[in-house]
Amino acid sequence: MKNQIQLPDHFTYGRLIRFTLPSMGMMVFTSIYGVVDGFFVSNFAGKTPFAALNLIMPFLMILSTVGLMFGTGGTAIVAKTFGEGDREKGNRYFSLFVYTAGILDVAFAVLGFLFLPAIAALLGAEGRC
Repeated sequence: MKNQIQLPDHFTYGRLIRFTLPSMGMMVFTSIYGVVDGFFVSNFAGKTPFAALNLIMPFLMILSTVGLMFGTGGTAIVAKTFGEGDREKGNRYFSLFVYTAGILDVAFAVLGFLFLPAIAALLGAEGRC
């Protein structure tokens, strides 16, 4: 561990930008995705589906935080483990994150399908779901 670099010892703004750039890029492309999605829905499906999309979007963003958590947190743990030289443990961590995310995806899809009318009503939807 004598080769470990401490952030305060070698801190530069260039390293800070290089470290945060992937996260910033992810947030920009996530925002662009929402704008493009809204553009196509409003132009090709109409006003009512666009309103429905905007109504349910907060719920979808809450669900996407789980994926972002596994994506950013999981890659940090796997990268740290690989950096320590333990590739086998890093591969096990990676598999764990992928399997857990897949199981949660299926569980959220089933729960969303079953409880979508109740969730939409909680968010203020009226009419048919």
